[in-house]
Amino acid sequence: MDELSLTLIIAAAGALLLIIFLLYFVPVGLWITAIFSGVKVSIGTLIGMRLRKVPPADIVRPLISATKADLELDVGQMEAHYLAGGNVGRVVQALISADRANIELPWRRATAIDLAGRDVLEAVQVSVNPKVIQTPRVSAVAKDGIQVVAVARVTVRANIDRLVGGAGEETIIARVGEGTVSSIGSAVDHKAVLENPDAISRTVLQRGLDSGTAYEILSIDIADVDIGRNIGAELQTDQAEANKKIAQAEAEKRRAMAVAEEQEMRARLVEAEAEVPRALAEAFRSGNLGVMDYYRMRNVQADTGMRESLSGNESDRSI
Repeated sequence: MDELSLTLIIAAAGALLLIIFLLYFVPVGLWITAIFSGVKVSIGTLIGMRLRKVPPADIVRPLISATKADLELDVGQMEAHYLAGGNVGRVVQALISADRANIELPWRRATAIDLAGRDVLEAVQVSVNPKVIQTPRVSAVAKDGIQVVAVARVTVRANIDRLVGGAGEETIIARVGEGTVSSIGSAVDHKAVLENPDAISRTVLQRGLDSGTAYEILSIDIADVDIGRNIGAELQTDQAEANKKIAQAEAEKRRAMAVAEEQEMRARLVEAEAEVPRALAEAFRSGNLGVMDYYRMRNVQADTGMRESLSGNESDRSI
């Protein structure tokens, strides 16, 4: 291979690399598509997107969709939203959907919703087609002590004006559950709740539970009502058991006091019996009691003991 052929090969390779480099930085195919779609985007703008590390297709293709939907958008604002971490395609789709549904949604509000972490397209769809949120099983106790378990279905519509900074579905579910518990708890008995479950819906709906949220509550419907436990009876049973234990403790206390008192009386009796010999000895010494008097007293005691013994035996035979 001579020097001329090597030079031609190097030149061809350099030209090929240059063409590939230019095709990367200058998306000619995308530029042609934009031109035939009626979107005016210059080659310099596309090259500037490449230099700013913005994929031109992520800007131009949504711009083509917006142009076909008769929406005027600024390329610079779209690029700025992409650089801020937003989803340009979803925002443009949301703008087109809002325009078709006659919902006012400016570009700045749509991008703010997107950057806030909410799905702006889903918000527009929910605003057009309300969705149903089902609460978990909520348990409450009526005034008669019967537990009532209810499940509510909440129909909500997205509020575009409150999507930024507004509370989400969890707040709606929590508030509806709280209102359900309060409504059941204020019922006279569980039968009233079973007969008129729509009373719960009316009571809860009148509280303005959607205040400060990103949704507007359209209706609250009680989907299911079940009877739970008899909480009142269980509480009474527990109270009766507690009273029983208290009474048993008091009885045991009185028995222990009686036993202690009996033991104290026995101790006093033993102490008094111990004083008898001393008193007899003192009576003998002082001359107040003679020997014959002592013997007569012993005879009387023996006679009394015999009579008591006989009377006890007769009682046993009669039994």
